[in-house]
Amino acid sequence: MAQTRGYFGLGVEGISKPMNAGSLLRTAHAFGASFVFAVSPYVNMRGLNKSDTSGTADQVPYYQWETADEIALPKGCQLVGVELTDDAVELPSFRHPDRAAYILGPERGSLSDAMVERCDFVVKIPMAFCINVGIAGAITLYDRMISRGRFAERPVKAGGPHAALSPHVHGKQVFRTPRIPVPKGGTKPAE
Repeated sequence: MAQTRGYFGLGVEGISKPMNAGSLLRTAHAFGASFVFAVSPYVNMRGLNKSDTSGTADQVPYYQWETADEIALPKGCQLVGVELTDDAVELPSFRHPDRAAYILGPERGSLSDAMVERCDFVVKIPMAFCINVGIAGAITLYDRMISRGRFAERPVKAGGPHAALSPHVHGKQVFRTPRIPVPKGGTKPAE
């Protein structure tokens, strides 16, 4: 998996099917989520081992809140709703925040009005109709990975790249304050 700066979490509001909830958590774990969460779930989120075979809630922090107002994200983390609305940004045109928490709506439903209001951004996957919540979560996280990761360029013709991605080159060290040179004797000059 390509390393990127920042972090993300994935959550769901009002989910009611344990297999979908487990699949969503497992997908978040596989993509490297820093945390997972649920808002007002209708299932016991701790009993999802049939579809979450990676045991996500035991591997990354799991948070649960009852309402959109109770959500407590880390400082600077932006909430991104994934919902089919007319004014949502299409996912392929969206620049993912460095620090993000993605929230999806329940099966056979949508994000609540309170949740949409709470979101910093709302994105939609450009599709003809709604898809399974687990699939929507996977597509969203895949888009984050390919748009923020470091991968070799795609070739013009079909197939994979002909050259490997060149290694990352670190730049010169940057100091925020000017350095005071230490004389050969080893003591700093008096200030």
